[in-house]
Amino acid sequence: MPDDTESPDKPVYDRVLLKLSGEALMGPSEFGIHMPTCLVFAEEIASAIKTTGVELCLVIGGGNIFRGLQGATTGMERAQADSMGMLATVMNALAMQSALEQIDVPTRVQSAIPMDTVCEPYIRRRAIRHMEKGRVVIFAAGTGNPYFTTDTGAALRAAEMNCDAMFKGTQVDGVYSADPKKDATAERYENLGYQEVLARDLRVMDASAVSLMRDTSIPIVVFSLHNKGALEDVLLGRGPSTIIS
Repeated sequence: MPDDTESPDKPVYDRVLLKLSGEALMGPSEFGIHMPTCLVFAEEIASAIKTTGVELCLVIGGGNIFRGLQGATTGMERAQADSMGMLATVMNALAMQSALEQIDVPTRVQSAIPMDTVCEPYIRRRAIRHMEKGRVVIFAAGTGNPYFTTDTGAALRAAEMNCDAMFKGTQVDGVYSADPKKDATAERYENLGYQEVLARDLRVMDASAVSLMRDTSIPIVVFSLHNKGALEDVLLGRGPSTIIS
């Protein structure tokens, strides 16, 4: 947990879960996975780990390939659609693993849906051991169940991994009072309470994810991963962000 007495050159958190949307991997493309963008994110992660020594795990959404809720609105059975969305997150996890390993960052993918020929099954103690050995662990397939978003899956894994914080990389550098791309007077919040986020329906993450983070007292740190060095800066307590606690 944060310690105000820490040196500014030491990380505020020792173990974090980073949540990325699937759309972040599209880059300039309109669909799918843009590997140069994956490599940019991989380099950000590698630099942050090297500088801070933080233990890091990762959850990536699947919206760049298939979104279960969207499939359900077109007439597909919801549980089936959500299963397809979970498979999309496995594809994204494998792509990010490839990008990280290209720059010599040891990485393991663990899936909540067993698929032993392409990745490890999710095993909590094994995942913790991987992180203790300096490996990045990417959790795929959400919770393994329909009707749960990858936000909820990320919150669950953050709790199971005993993370000090859950970081959410977004298009903007925190939570704003309005959309800063549309409203120049929008104010960025430095700090928010879990209940305030829920009561004001700020939609940082879905309500069940925020509630789980509240119940486990794990702060949510919202920042922009599109700014070079942003992950490292926020880990060191000096980058722009919003902390929900």
